[in-house]
Amino acid sequence: MQKNQKQFTSSIPTVSELTRDIKGILERNFPEVMVEGEVSNANTSRSGHTYFTLKDENAQLSCVVWRSVAKRKNIAIEDGKKMVAGGNIEVYPPHGKYQLIVDFVQKAGVGALQQAFEKLKQKLKKEGLFDSSIKKELPRFPRRIGVITSATGAAFHDISSTLAKRWPLTDIYLYHASVQGDRAAPEIVEGINYFSEHDNIDILIVGRGGGSLEDLWPFNEEAVARALFRCPLPTVSAVGHEVDFSITDFVADKRAATPTQAALLVAPDISEMRFKLDELTQKLEQTTGRKLENRQRQVEQLLKAHALRIIQQQVSTYGDRLLGLRKQLTHVQDIKIRNAREHLTGLSHRLAKQDPSEPLEKGFTRVIQNGKWIQRAQKFNSDLEFKLQWADREIKVRNQ
Repeated sequence: MQKNQKQFTSSIPTVSELTRDIKGILERNFPEVMVEGEVSNANTSRSGHTYFTLKDENAQLSCVVWRSVAKRKNIAIEDGKKMVAGGNIEVYPPHGKYQLIVDFVQKAGVGALQQAFEKLKQKLKKEGLFDSSIKKELPRFPRRIGVITSATGAAFHDISSTLAKRWPLTDIYLYHASVQGDRAAPEIVEGINYFSEHDNIDILIVGRGGGSLEDLWPFNEEAVARALFRCPLPTVSAVGHEVDFSITDFVADKRAATPTQAALLVAPDISEMRFKLDELTQKLEQTTGRKLENRQRQVEQLLKAHALRIIQQQVSTYGDRLLGLRKQLTHVQDIKIRNAREHLTGLSHRLAKQDPSEPLEKGFTRVIQNGKWIQRAQKFNSDLEFKLQWADREIKVRNQ
């Protein structure tokens, strides 16, 4: 019995041997796998390696991102996030478990969104929504600019502040809309339809700041694209950062890489306009002076001609007429120059009146609520806090 027992136990592998066999089988059969799940127990060690678990309702998988990979590929792991991870399955014998050595991570669903983006892009392109032949020209000197974006986002601040410096003669009309989430696309469509129906602006900007493909997705919705295509106004799409592209970029009449660039695109620079006006005035004076000198030389040459001496009296008469014409031309020149200068002075006065802080310097007080200047009593909400703003100070007021 003892002899047989020794023969039986000698065929049983050790833990190391069994683990080695399992390691070989798993690592040979599961190279470069992709798996989707929810991140939990994410932890970065002092050495810089990140350990976490991917799980679903019925199972979980241990994962690790080595420090060198995380630093090189800028991989960020957060608990509760749905992620797709890629890498190799390895067995770690000391702990007797297998784990995924991760070298790739992205949000779950990004691949599906990209596919949906390309599918809709091809569909709308085939229907002609992107054709350059139907793109409308932007007005050179817009007086009223519509903007569809979030009232609290950075995009509207960038657009309004840039326009205030660049072309303060324009009025900006904001239609607040959510720029991400389930409500965003319907609200953007409502904004486009509002400006389309009221016809109270010269150009329309639609956009938001940067974000992930998921964050920017409302601007890839078919309903938004078709509303923008139907809009009779010149339109500019300003979605995300320079590297971001959305369906609205292809449908709109112009694409701006950022909201700030949209402001630069839709309005001229008032400083450049002033310089050009001065330059044109100078050219007008120079051109008129040269023409007068040329006419005077021609008259003098005619008077010196022998054949015309017998009719000097007539030439004298013509000379008087030319002198009168010269005076008239000089008078017309003076009027044009004066009108141009008066127009520039009027523009400067209008520019000065655009300064929203001028009333405060005179002792008036401004009421600010929800980031807006309340100019009418019916727009004041007595249930919300507000700010009182003077020229040298502002205070918050909380309603009890």
